[in-house]
Amino acid sequence: MSQDVKDKSPKWYVIHTYSGYENKVKTDLEKTVKNRELEDFFFEIVVPMEEQIEIREGKRKTNLKKVFPGYVLIKMIVTEETWYIVRNTRGVTGFVGSGTDPIPLTDEEIRNMGFEEIPVNIDYDVNDSVRVLNGPLETFVGTVQEINKEKGKVKVLVSMFGRETPVELEFSQVQKVE
Repeated sequence: MSQDVKDKSPKWYVIHTYSGYENKVKTDLEKTVKNRELEDFFFEIVVPMEEQIEIREGKRKTNLKKVFPGYVLIKMIVTEETWYIVRNTRGVTGFVGSGTDPIPLTDEEIRNMGFEEIPVNIDYDVNDSVRVLNGPLETFVGTVQEINKEKGKVKVLVSMFGRETPVELEFSQVQKVE
């Protein structure tokens, strides 16, 4: 089978599994990737988990709970072969997407899930004038006061009712005014 690679950069995809099969799918896929020496095409296979604290009979207990039951996230390069391997893994019902083409997650979706740091390139700096693109302050213009790359937030001084008011916004909510 040809390794016809449409896009050479790995992307995150969501695969749907039978409920309760998430970890089995992850393990089976990891074995198949190793056996077929496809490590150059598969980068990460994740069953997102979060800690849940439960208090029963006065005892504190921490459990790991699946964030998306029935789903496994996979960072891979899609080729005919890799697509086939994932689709034919026991417990997998298919890729999330339309028809036969798996649709990768957007950078924003990955950032919101918080399991991979994706750098955001912004074209404005502290003291630059920016316009708010959406939200309650849409069309307002302000001055960048602070940029927090870890949180993906920017603090902007916006003039409201004759006063400078600091507002915290997402990077994507503002655009540099030329």
